[in-house]
Amino acid sequence: MSEHAAEGSGSQDVPDEDVIELATKIFDLARQGETEALTAYLDAGVPANLTNDRGDTLVMLAAYHGHADTVSALLARGAEADRANDRGQTPLAGAVFKGEEAVIRALLAGGADPKAGTPSAVDTARMFAKADLLELFGAE
Repeated sequence: MSEHAAEGSGSQDVPDEDVIELATKIFDLARQGETEALTAYLDAGVPANLTNDRGDTLVMLAAYHGHADTVSALLARGAEADRANDRGQTPLAGAVFKGEEAVIRALLAGGADPKAGTPSAVDTARMFAKADLLELFGAE
């Protein structure tokens, strides 16, 4: 095997350092609620359902950190409202856990299913005795 072929075969398995650096920056923008900068990357071709090594999407990170405007912008650009991470958690369940009412409403407006995921948003609301959210979700 030539030296060039050996290099080529290994480089396909490991993402380029620049790609990793860019992805890290994009995930940080979601965590920080930097909607304008984040949507510029999406509009330039970054996938709206980009996930990190734990399966967390940009929506999950924005939702968990309380950024309703960022969540809405991601959903408007095709991100999935119910995409679960590797642990089965959805953005809506995370928002319920964190008590982020504006994010909960943004996710519901974007089509999130309160019964999706493990635990679901309904299950999470029950765990924390959030009667108002159970009513909002149409659950008892």
